[in-house]
Amino acid sequence: MDPVVVLVISLSCLLLLSLWRQRSGRGKLPPGPMPLPIIGNILQIDPKNISKSLTNLSKVYGPVFTLYLGTKPTVVLHGYEAVKEALIDHGEVFSGRGSFPVPDRANKGFGKWREMRRFSLMTLRNFGMGKRSIEDRIQEEARCLVEELRKTKSSPCDPTFILGCAPCNVICSIIFHSRFDYEDLRFLNFMRKLNESLEILSSPWIQEKDNPETEFTIEALVNLVNDLFGAGTETTSTTLRYGLMLLLKHPEVTVKVQEEIDLVIGRHRSPCMQDKSSMPYTEAVLHEIQRYIDLIPTNVPHAVNCDTKFRNYFIPKGTTIITSLTSVLHDSKEFPNPEKFDPGHFLDKNGKFKKSDYFMPFSTGKRICAGEGLARMELFLFLTTILQNFHLKSVVDPKDLDTTPVSRGFASVPPAYQICFIPV
Repeated sequence: MDPVVVLVISLSCLLLLSLWRQRSGRGKLPPGPMPLPIIGNILQIDPKNISKSLTNLSKVYGPVFTLYLGTKPTVVLHGYEAVKEALIDHGEVFSGRGSFPVPDRANKGFGKWREMRRFSLMTLRNFGMGKRSIEDRIQEEARCLVEELRKTKSSPCDPTFILGCAPCNVICSIIFHSRFDYEDLRFLNFMRKLNESLEILSSPWIQEKDNPETEFTIEALVNLVNDLFGAGTETTSTTLRYGLMLLLKHPEVTVKVQEEIDLVIGRHRSPCMQDKSSMPYTEAVLHEIQRYIDLIPTNVPHAVNCDTKFRNYFIPKGTTIITSLTSVLHDSKEFPNPEKFDPGHFLDKNGKFKKSDYFMPFSTGKRICAGEGLARMELFLFLTTILQNFHLKSVVDPKDLDTTPVSRGFASVPPAYQICFIPV
């Protein structure tokens, strides 16, 4: 018999034996498609739209199912009820750090995530997280952003770079207590590397890698700072870039936001966080932008900290957990016509801002994004400052703008577009 055939048969037998052991004995994993030897179910996942693949599989196997991304099982949670039950109701059990190949390799597995998270939150608070000092820094950067946009002289431009510089400089002001000029060569090189990192994260998933735990070291601190830049820059800048594209696509929404800015803030002072409570429509627009773009469709991977029984299924300790945030943010029962951009999803019948438990762009539970407060502040201050100073003009008919993301791997990446910032 051909040696290759023998090898394939042997591997298939080993895989089937492994599956049988996992699905019997102490309990069984949730159902899922039959994996192939070595590669598992990777061929059933579209790397350009992982979230859609998970949605299609959930229609067959239900809200809790098992995938093999390689040789190890990964449990997928789809829909608000399953995500809430795991991350909130059983938050401690599901709070482990799942395998995430690219960041794991970059960080070399340094530091326990709980200690690192606690340290980063404490440090950010000491630097002014949630206090006036952070707001002042964002306001200063918003003014610098406006000056950079004025330099475009109303000409069409790709806003990617400029919108990336602003949140990056906020992190610089927190970490280094200074900002960089938008033309500084070191800053330009750093921004380029951040953009490349997001592209890598949005590419197809790699084979898995163990995440060894090590001591809290200087190198771990360096990686923590790197995480702050990565998470605190690209996520906010991408949301801003996507948000401006949606405002170009829906000029009637832009007009309403600018009317609210004129009414509450006026033209002669900078927006501040105190204004937000008096601007329900703007708040609804910001929430709808984050809901609609679904920036991190499958969340960061979690893991169970111990053997656990979940909905009559057995999930072994260390199993990676994927939670579909798309299934929550685009739930048609909570958000009618979820594929439509509509700020009314967050407004009541009286035009007041309406909260929703389904709003999870920052995840939820024990592992909710540590920079949520900073991101919310930046999005509000940057967007209102831009719209206070500029009218937005598209170089094509707004109806012809395609807002479909070019990639929906780890992050939803908006298509490139041109925009004109016309001074008010």
